[in-house]
Amino acid sequence: MREVELGWGKVLLVKDNGEFHALGHKCPHYGAPLVKGVLSRGRVRCPWHGACFNISTGDLEDFPGLDSLHKFQVKIEKEKVYVRASKQALQLQRRTKMMAKCISPSAGHSGSTNVLIVGAGAAGLVCAETLRQEGFSDRIVLCTLDRHLPYDRPKLSKSLDAQPEQLALRPKEFFRAYGIEVLTEAQVVTVDVRNKKVVFKDGFKLEYSKLLLAPGSSPKTLSCKGKEVENVFTIRTPEDANRVVRLARGRNTVVVGAGFLGMEVAAYLTEKAHSVSVVELEETPFRRFLGERVGRALMKMFENNRVKFYMQTEVSELRAQEGKLKEVVLKSSKVVRADVCVVGIGAVPSTGFLRQSGIGLDSRGFIPVNKMMQTNVPGVFAAGDAVTFPLAWRNNRKVNIPHWQMAHAQGRVAAQNMLAQEAEICTVPYLWTAMFGKSLRYAGYGEGFDDVIIQGDLEELKFVAFYTKGDEVIAVASMNYDPIVSKVAEVLASGRAIRKREVETGDMSWLTGKGS
Repeated sequence: MREVELGWGKVLLVKDNGEFHALGHKCPHYGAPLVKGVLSRGRVRCPWHGACFNISTGDLEDFPGLDSLHKFQVKIEKEKVYVRASKQALQLQRRTKMMAKCISPSAGHSGSTNVLIVGAGAAGLVCAETLRQEGFSDRIVLCTLDRHLPYDRPKLSKSLDAQPEQLALRPKEFFRAYGIEVLTEAQVVTVDVRNKKVVFKDGFKLEYSKLLLAPGSSPKTLSCKGKEVENVFTIRTPEDANRVVRLARGRNTVVVGAGFLGMEVAAYLTEKAHSVSVVELEETPFRRFLGERVGRALMKMFENNRVKFYMQTEVSELRAQEGKLKEVVLKSSKVVRADVCVVGIGAVPSTGFLRQSGIGLDSRGFIPVNKMMQTNVPGVFAAGDAVTFPLAWRNNRKVNIPHWQMAHAQGRVAAQNMLAQEAEICTVPYLWTAMFGKSLRYAGYGEGFDDVIIQGDLEELKFVAFYTKGDEVIAVASMNYDPIVSKVAEVLASGRAIRKREVETGDMSWLTGKGS
């Protein structure tokens, strides 16, 4: 792969099996340079977040993101490669796939729709867009509890100042143009599967032919004494995030929970707040997910940025002065000064409204689906953070993977199966986090790992960690080591197992080498 200058902009020139292809050079998701990505099996995978693009068409084949790449004309004459591209396409760097328009627009708030999608996160939006891309021209209604059109939720905890309009995944005109109706602040209270009908909190009833449930999850809250005091937040919406930043400026902030959300918030607030403290039950941050050694290295980075940790303890009381938070009391009897508290202790699936519906829920409230994202009720599909599904490359183990990329992929598979295309979910999970300007990338499913093999330098935060179970590598994480996580994701996606001994030697030329 090579980046080539064309006067009005650059293109990615790819030579694969003797054939030349020219494509947009930046990933439409967050603008990563694709030349630094991985070329394999006729596609290029983004080095930052793992999105995949077909080199023959430029089409998006795996997520995150919504748009594809422009494909440019290539001609070879007398050993020279000529690329022909329009100025506009070069400057745009993204291509929205062709979509059908809706030919049966609703007469106002009419009481029936062909497809109803509950939840407007990544799964819901990608489902709606996929239906239109596949030529579906009947009515689609997308309903959300939020007051906003679909937005980039992972940014909330990484950039708490971001305004709703900066986070929007598509402009208002997009939904109008393709006839995707969005009902905001619309809460479904019951689903009647026998009559194919849902009832909203305001009494509005809507009949459907096909239903996608993508309600996401709700943040867990503290159950300690004083939990009702003011200035204690979970982060679910742009308003929550904006309020936290506003109140934390120059004040004392306590973050409860050292998982991804808590640590991202703590990192973001270090330059804004007077002090930032993190309270966590485990002995190191991210321990269950990234292991002891990686967790400790990240903890040190936070401590170097003035973050104070209170580990192996939890909150026993929130104390107020005139109704507003003043102190956080820990079970270790330590009292921490706090004007603002952010709670990031996990989430539960938002599926309470389905309890009497006949749609299957497991003991934890998740919706079990098969590889086609179908529930136990015909015509009812589910996707996103609220589902458990069979993970193909881990022997179809039923798992819940509440990640942005996975929600995209599941939304697409649900749409394809609404159209009877018999698609199956087979993507390799990929996620990322960003703290203090450094990114950590992760691919695979590491639940139950029994060893971590680290190459590189943890102290310098330039490393790759392989998570193994028995003889097999089941996940990988890295910092400052691109594109290794995308490389491993491609190897796993191809169906090949990576053995522990292959990563123990320290010779990773088979992984880091250029080409395929």
